[in-house]
Amino acid sequence: MNVSRVLVAAGKWRFFPVSLRSSLFQALHNSCRKKSTAPKKIIPNIAVCDKNTKESANALDKLFSSEQQASILHVLNTASNKELEAFKLLRGRKSINIVEHREKYGPFQNLESLTNVPLFQYKTAVQVCNSILCPETGARKRKSHENRLLKKLIKPEIERERLKAVNSIVSIVFGTRRIAWAHLDRKLAVLDWQQSEYFQLMKGTYISSVYLEEISSVISKIPKADFYVLEKTGLSIQNSTLFPVLLHLHIMEAMLYALLNTTFAQGGQHQVLSMNRSAVGKHFELMVGDTRTSGKELVKQFLLDSVLKEEPRVFFPSDKIVHYRQMFSSTEHYRIEELYDSLLQAVAFYELVVFAPEP
Repeated sequence: MNVSRVLVAAGKWRFFPVSLRSSLFQALHNSCRKKSTAPKKIIPNIAVCDKNTKESANALDKLFSSEQQASILHVLNTASNKELEAFKLLRGRKSINIVEHREKYGPFQNLESLTNVPLFQYKTAVQVCNSILCPETGARKRKSHENRLLKKLIKPEIERERLKAVNSIVSIVFGTRRIAWAHLDRKLAVLDWQQSEYFQLMKGTYISSVYLEEISSVISKIPKADFYVLEKTGLSIQNSTLFPVLLHLHIMEAMLYALLNTTFAQGGQHQVLSMNRSAVGKHFELMVGDTRTSGKELVKQFLLDSVLKEEPRVFFPSDKIVHYRQMFSSTEHYRIEELYDSLLQAVAFYELVVFAPEP
């Protein structure tokens, strides 16, 4: 609304002196111009922002005691780039940024200054400080990863200490017609290696008493050991044509578990383990896709190396090497895979489980 027109219409305009009318009119005109719709430029309150930043940084220092702060600052100020990368959260560009910031601005005076380093916001800085104080967190993660790998190899779960302390094992592999075992000590010396055949287990119905009689007879020949390692087959239960074979293998496995786990009733300690067949095949590069090929040639090479090499991978005692070579030769023209696989499984158990280095 035009204010000057209102004043004229109201009869007030005539009371103003002529000398003031022009200036008053101009002032009223300027004050009544249409206001701009453009948004006002907001000037940040720098003092408030600085205060919030300082409080956030101070909060970082308050999370740790003076001793803890000193320990963290010692690492940040003295560790090399490679030493900083030992902490998982400081790998890559973060460790480089810390060193560059240190070289440019001097040592870190407090934890607050860590937030001035590129890639280090408040939350990241807290995590880094915690990882420096507690490097065992990374060790626990490595151990957890190791345990997951171990679970893929053997079942049930066994304490790592028991596995590392093993003195001897018996590796057992069974099929539809025979069962074989290999007894090896921790020097990978073959103490016993043989097989036994059975023909009536899968004939007709699966009679429990027949299984018990046959398997008990085999177990009476198997030597004592710290662990008994059974091969875990990879056959799929979805293939209905293989159901009779799977049923037989599961009965064999259950009977061996029950009859060999002699200490389980007393202390609840498992002596019988299952080992993944495919994992053994991969260890010896015997896998073609999902199919495992024969280990006969590899076992033949083990026997040969035991005679020719001073430190063979597998050691066959001199008083038994002739017997084992004759046994191998007599079965070489037949598919006695259980015999070969029992030895390979024992070697893989030691190399993958017992002697495996810490990750």
